[in-house]
Amino acid sequence: MAGVWVFKDGIVRRVENPGSEESSSAGDGGRGGRRKVLVHVPSGEVVASYEVLERRLRELGWERYLTDPCLLQFHQRSTVHLISVPRDFSKFKLVHMYDIVVKTRNVFEVRDAAAPAVSPAT
Repeated sequence: MAGVWVFKDGIVRRVENPGSEESSSAGDGGRGGRRKVLVHVPSGEVVASYEVLERRLRELGWERYLTDPCLLQFHQRSTVHLISVPRDFSKFKLVHMYDIVVKTRNVFEVRDAAAPAVSPAT
């Protein structure tokens, strides 16, 4: 029995394709939330590509590993942390964003894509 159980308007029903417009909230794929972006807090820059991410991580002392053909991996010598993201930026998901946030405290944030940019504190 495949599908997802959805509770809406006091009724529980099973949906075969949870990504369809019928079961999603505002076209978000059924997650009930807004699209998120990764933001470099000191500059307020949205990470819109891996070039931006790699530049910002290098500034923090992270080095890129070149071992896996499917992943981009970054390591910081002073820690045991390893950041792994899919090589295809279109597959860069919320879980990858939060992994970066946790491993680079106070440097990156996850925000709603529509949220206004907050200027860095001086």
